[in-house]
Amino acid sequence: MKFLGYRRPDGRVGTRNHVLIMATVGCAAETARIAAGGLYGAVSFINQNGCGESGGNLRRTRDVLVGLAAHPNVYGVVAIGLGCETNRMDEFLAELKARSRKPVESLLIQEEGGTIAAAARAQKLARRMIIEASMCRREECDLSELILGVECGGSDATSGLVSNPIMGLVCDRVVAEGGTAMFSETVEMIGAEHILARRAATPEVGRKILGFVRAREREQADAGEDLRSAQPSPGNKEGGITTLEEKSLGCIHKGGHTPIMDMVECAHEPGTKGLVLMDTPGYDMLSVTAKAAGGSQLIVFTTGRGSTVGSSVVPVMKVTANGGTARRLADNIDLDMSPVLEQGLSLEEMAERTFAQIIDTLSGRLTSAEVLRLGYSEAVVSRACEYC
Repeated sequence: MKFLGYRRPDGRVGTRNHVLIMATVGCAAETARIAAGGLYGAVSFINQNGCGESGGNLRRTRDVLVGLAAHPNVYGVVAIGLGCETNRMDEFLAELKARSRKPVESLLIQEEGGTIAAAARAQKLARRMIIEASMCRREECDLSELILGVECGGSDATSGLVSNPIMGLVCDRVVAEGGTAMFSETVEMIGAEHILARRAATPEVGRKILGFVRAREREQADAGEDLRSAQPSPGNKEGGITTLEEKSLGCIHKGGHTPIMDMVECAHEPGTKGLVLMDTPGYDMLSVTAKAAGGSQLIVFTTGRGSTVGSSVVPVMKVTANGGTARRLADNIDLDMSPVLEQGLSLEEMAERTFAQIIDTLSGRLTSAEVLRLGYSEAVVSRACEYC
């Protein structure tokens, strides 16, 4: 099974061909947005972090920023900093260049003479990259080169009954083709973590899964919070999900039936193929950002009540098995899975339709978020530590 992608100098494959104008610190976010807004082919996102951080939080911010910049969907990068921030430009560039062989330029607002001058120079640098990127051509790529991210949010009863099991079948097929499938949201594994641990490829991976889940529970307890005060969300309850354990049992269907090869830290790229878990909080925008930073070239987002989440770097394909949601949010939904419930279509038949659209999207078909440019500034970095 093949899709059409962009072969990068480091051997990885992109499904998009963006030039990323990015802020390495929140103080430069508006400058990056202004620069990208005037150029066809440039994307950006609002980064609110990069200074006033220490320890684990600075490390998490750097992981996300480097991961997005190094992403194979990005042809080249123009990085903009302020000049006095904790996330030093030289350190950021060193990590980026160690992971990627793409064109990279950088500038500091304090050295350029202010926002207007910095934005103008960033545009000149990006303009050259955009022209170079336009000469890239898609070529046949194997599914073994794919990292497929799977997310769920705004869930209702149809998520656990239909859309998540369908994505489980899709993930099984990706793994069978030699690729990687990845889902996350550790707090939404609580109550089902023992099932996931039993599916681990090795006892060590099983212990790692249980360890990540327990750490998330302990983190909340240490802060004096109860996870069940926020999970399930009010919308989940209105959609028919009554407990966190019930939500978790529906959530894990996204991963299909193959052995779990590993569980990686938040925003880290998998080091193995097959089914992989990522440790993230339960907030959709955090998880989407983390999986994008972890190398997912496409994220399929299952929703029952509807969602508008996208990404500046990675196409986010939103699917629902709730026919009412598909009709009400037609501007945001990419695939209607409701024929399973409304017309008796089998899960396997809908999985085939979903897989076909995934191949089209990998090969260039735009998602609703890309067409509407919704989500092009959505990037949320989770905190590794509330006190550092």
